[in-house]
Amino acid sequence: MNRKKMKTIKIGVLLGGDTSEREVSLRSGRAVLKALLSRNYNAKAIDARSDLCSVLKKEKINLAFIVLHGGHGENGAVQGLLEVMNIPYTGSGILASALAMDKVASKKTFLYHGIPVPPFRVVLRSGVGRSGSGIRPGFSLPWVVKPSAEGSSVGVEIVRERTALSKALKDAFGYGEEVVIEKYIKGQEVQIGILNDEVLGGVEVRPSDEFYSYKAKYTAGMTEYIMPPQLDARTYSRAKKAALAAHRALGCRGATRVDLIIDRERNPFVLEVNTIPGMTETSLLPKIAQSAGLDFPALIEKIMEGAAA
Repeated sequence: MNRKKMKTIKIGVLLGGDTSEREVSLRSGRAVLKALLSRNYNAKAIDARSDLCSVLKKEKINLAFIVLHGGHGENGAVQGLLEVMNIPYTGSGILASALAMDKVASKKTFLYHGIPVPPFRVVLRSGVGRSGSGIRPGFSLPWVVKPSAEGSSVGVEIVRERTALSKALKDAFGYGEEVVIEKYIKGQEVQIGILNDEVLGGVEVRPSDEFYSYKAKYTAGMTEYIMPPQLDARTYSRAKKAALAAHRALGCRGATRVDLIIDRERNPFVLEVNTIPGMTETSLLPKIAQSAGLDFPALIEKIMEGAAA
């Protein structure tokens, strides 16, 4: 479907939903809607709540632009609904979305494909005592404790003392039954943007917090962005190669953002793949696209064209 034909159909911008990342999704979705309307597309914002199916039917949506973060909007559930309704949509399919959202499944997939990840251990709520004091990750402190199926660094804590592990686990279990304890790697935080199976470029983030937290991600002025990342050519090439390999290993399509950490020996480690990157004023994929010569409306059109194809 070419761009001219796409302007004759109705596009639903799926935003909001019922997750911990609802507010960020609303901001991202409004930005996408504004960009589509500026290019004269017939687009409408749709809050993806429990009545999503009936709303899509009522509005006669022909193509869905998904800007949902976390929960059913990012784990393959909404993608499955759209498949059943025969509505084309942006971003990755059902399986790739589910794999990327599940940090345990994605890490195991990366290991199978020889993609470097930090050492980690999976902890189930049922296997943890009341204090969590018996947990031994098998690698030295510090540790990063995170829920296995949340985005935007929700529920993530850095544990520097063993005595702090119990609280971190308790907080993370507030978001699900499975938690990942990951080796904390001190280094440069680099994000690589991928669009339609090609690397767009990268950005190095230097948050004022101890890591790229939810607050640092969505509060203007809390993070310094360096484009391109301050890496030597060989290390940057390895980071981009690892990011694209991770994107492909999960079977992703459309636009993704791959988060990596580069250690002091210049080794890249993949942390996760974001199948629905943020589209707010502080979001990284739009910044990366801008540096590659794509303004925001052009980026949105490229994402949509991939879905229509």
